[in-house]
This record gives sequence, structure tokens and C-alpha cells, in this order.
Amino acid sequence: MSSQVTAVSSASAWEGGKSPYATNSKKFGMWLFIISDALTFSALLFAYTYGRVSNPDWPKPFDFTPSIIFSSVMTFCLLSSSLTMVMAVHQMNHGNRKAAGGWILATIAGGVAFVGLHLTEWLRLINVEHVTPASNPFGVPQFGATFFAITGLHMTHVIIGVIYLAIVCQAVLRGKFKAEDVEVSGLYWHFVDLVWMFVFPLVYLMSARVN
Repeated sequence: MSSQVTAVSSASAWEGGKSPYATNSKKFGMWLFIISDALTFSALLFAYTYGRVSNPDWPKPFDFTPSIIFSSVMTFCLLSSSLTMVMAVHQMNHGNRKAAGGWILATIAGGVAFVGLHLTEWLRLINVEHVTPASNPFGVPQFGATFFAITGLHMTHVIIGVIYLAIVCQAVLRGKFKAEDVEVSGLYWHFVDLVWMFVFPLVYLMSARVN
């Protein structure tokens, strides 16, 4: 009798209307996106690392001031925004929509600060160091192209994340979205932060100019 009950319960999980892996479709879809996007960033970082290792004249254009300081502050902004995102999910799980919305706004502020600092660093490299995607004064043409491709793609993800969180925030404050929706947006944001933790040392710290 017990074996029949077990067989019926096992079969019902696959009959539709339920998730056999105990996860909802939104979270599952976000995980699929994260995996595919992680492969894209992995390929770009691998190409950058290969170009850097195979070229002994790979440039080191980043001075401690202001490039490394700027990128370190950018890293702090993203790490702090990950913490505020965790707090937003926590508050939403406890039904406190107003507090969750406030923490999401703090996360958005961290993302906006990151983008502002990153654009400032870009403008300095372009106008002062004369580094562009097509050329640079260091004699290694791949540097500008790979640098702007990797950091530009990541910054695009941050901008999309800020817009995404803004939509989630206004919906949360209006009582529309559920806790799982905030959690799914948090997965995306944590992924963006994690990618930067690879970009920062590989692109900036390893190309720091030691005087």
C-alpha cells in the first residue's frame, strides 16, 4: 500500500502544475540566463588573459591614482549593493514592503554610483591616456578593444540591473510583486557583482603601473 502511495505522489509531481525541482519558473529562467551569461563573460575574460599572457609588451596603463582608487571604490559600491540587496530580500520575505523598497533603492544607488565612477574612468582613459577601442598609445591594439568590450559589457549589465530593480521597487511599494520576484532580481544583481570580482583583479589590478 505504501509503495502505491509513493508511486502516485512521485507521478503527480510530473503531471503539470508543479515544479519537480521545487523551484518556480521565474527563478529557473533566471538561473538559465545566469549560466549562459557566465559563459559569455568567461570567454571574454579567457581571451583577455590569453592576449595578456601571450604578449610580453602588454601595457600597464593604470596608476594607483586615480585608476586603482577609482576601481576600488567602484568595487566597494557593488559589494555594498549586494549587502543591501540581501536586506531587501530578507525584508520582503518578512512581509515588510516599505523596508524592502528602501533597501532596493539603496541597491540602485550603489549601481548608479558604480556607473558614474566607471564612466568617469572611461573619459579619463579616452581623453588623457588616449585609449580607444580601435587604438591606444601603448602599441598593443588588442588592449583597448578587450578592455572596453569587457568593462562595457559589464557596465551595460549594471545599467540593465538598475532599470530592472527600479521596476521591481515601484511594484513592491505598490503591493504588486511577491517575495520571489525580489529574490529573482537579487540573483541577477549578485551575478553582476560576482562578475566584477573577476574583472577587477584581471583587468585592473594585474595591469597596475608600479612606479
